[in-house]
Amino acid sequence: MRNIKILTDSCSDLNGELLEKYNIDYARMNTVRDGVETEASLTWEHYSPKELYDIMRGGNRITTTQVPAPEFMRIFTKYLEEGFDIIYIGCSLKQSGSVNTGRIVANGLLKNFPGARIECIDAKRASLGEGILAIYAAECLQAGDDYDTIVSKVLGKRNNVNQFVTVNTLEWLRKAGRVKGSAAFFGNLMGVKPILIADADGEQTPIKKVKGRAVSFTTLADSLNEVIDNPSEATVYVAHADITDAELEVLKKLIKEKINPKEIVISYIGPIIGASIGPDAVGIWGFGKEVTYRISEVN
Repeated sequence: MRNIKILTDSCSDLNGELLEKYNIDYARMNTVRDGVETEASLTWEHYSPKELYDIMRGGNRITTTQVPAPEFMRIFTKYLEEGFDIIYIGCSLKQSGSVNTGRIVANGLLKNFPGARIECIDAKRASLGEGILAIYAAECLQAGDDYDTIVSKVLGKRNNVNQFVTVNTLEWLRKAGRVKGSAAFFGNLMGVKPILIADADGEQTPIKKVKGRAVSFTTLADSLNEVIDNPSEATVYVAHADITDAELEVLKKLIKEKINPKEIVISYIGPIIGASIGPDAVGIWGFGKEVTYRISEVN
């Protein structure tokens, strides 16, 4: 029986500690500024979070690439040659074409590795929504599940990943084409903060507006509390785009007061998601009730 390797990509926002803890590797995307591509490292090898987000705070846009085919060739070949079957959990196809590129590369490579397997799964989520699905797959592997069982469990768990994110402005997401919403929603955002979810199809979509930054943080914690499974045994994941230490402490306190989870895990929003969502965004994630909302059924 071949060993199994869990892979994700730069959109997963898993920090170095989480990647190491769960033995997860990832396919690298790239950021692009002034025509220069830089590998989107989740361990921030090329620039710090503050450097990236300060560039954007200065009004400069950073664009991104999906996982290039040569990068899939590199990482798939590495683990196939080491005797692994691969489960790649990639960014929502509503946000990136990487999963489809991975499937094309995998189909070509597997001709040279008889009996090997590569499954490329659309997470229907991005950022830590994608990341915690990869963690879930790794936990299934650690528990002794076989390849088919892990794939089946991950596919069945995707819409149980609940996300609530707030941003200072939707402009970055709109410029990147990464958000869908009704015309009525976008009509008046003066003085309010949008709350975004990942819907049942993997679209990033705003679902409500609240007045002010402080209320937006309370709404994040309240919203996840309404849907999270078994809060006292749950892990709540937080990712942010370089918010202040004071704001982070406020959010952590709200999560403890309203949800009281077993653990709160903090990570930065990585270079790819950060380039699309903009500075000072923050979100929380956890497994809970099935997400059934579809923006396509609203418009």
